Amino acid sequence: MPDKIRIMHAKEVIENIMTRTSVRSYENRPVEKEKIITLLKAGMAAPSAVDRRPWYFYVVTDRQKLAAIKTATPNAAMAAKAPLAIIVCGDMNKALTGNDHELWAQDASAATENILLAAHALGLGAVWTATYPVEERVEAITRLFDIPQHLIPFNTIVIGYPKTEGHPKDKWNESDVNWDNYEDTNK
Repeated sequence: MPDKIRIMHAKEVIENIMTRTSVRSYENRPVEKEKIITLLKAGMAAPSAVDRRPWYFYVVTDRQKLAAIKTATPNAAMAAKAPLAIIVCGDMNKALTGNDHELWAQDASAATENILLAAHALGLGAVWTATYPVEERVEAITRLFDIPQHLIPFNTIVIGYPKTEGHPKDKWNESDVNWDNYEDTNK
């Protein structure tokens, strides 16, 4: 790909990253299956430690199940009025073992961020609602979806067409950056 075209694409990618916002209110219309597949493919395109890909995805479009998510995990209350949720799970059968076992959570995070960015690029709105490591939430989602023991619900991404346009925040904070050597600026 010529550099000029690569730079044009880079600008679009950076713009997508910088303008993504958490969306918690959705229009009353379904997300097309083709877009759902694209979201899942984006999640599966994420990097993972030793390329283990220790993730598994539950796609929820059933209205009763979406409403039940609200009861199971109140931080995901917006699921009751959304057309779609994707529950990102860690698959312990594919996770690394020993000291590297917990890397599955980083891999699930990378998959989640890819889904959020893909949703924004497709004109959808989405929000990441935490499940793991809060035991009550993990147990509630596990019971609700009869999730097998080797899968750990990591989060629920609630998705739909946004009712209103989000307002991205400029989160740049130079005091959170250090160049080459740590300096305690709070002295």
